[in-house]
Amino acid sequence: MTLDELKLRHSALLTARYSGTRAVSYDSKTVNYSTDAELAAAIGDVERRIAKLERGAGRVMRPFAVKDL
Repeated sequence: MTLDELKLRHSALLTARYSGTRAVSYDSKTVNYSTDAELAAAIGDVERRIAKLERGAGRVMRPFAVKDL
């Protein structure tokens, strides 16, 4: 999933939560959430995925050793 798709899904989830509905439609699919906690969990998951993509690959550790003689 691309960053733009995740941002669109995030905005759809937030709109649904703040409007009080539990149905979210995106990419010609409709998802019904039974509780607000499920909707909040979906929002949290999308936010984590967005943060991971924006952060990039992360830090690369390259260990090395020096032998003192």
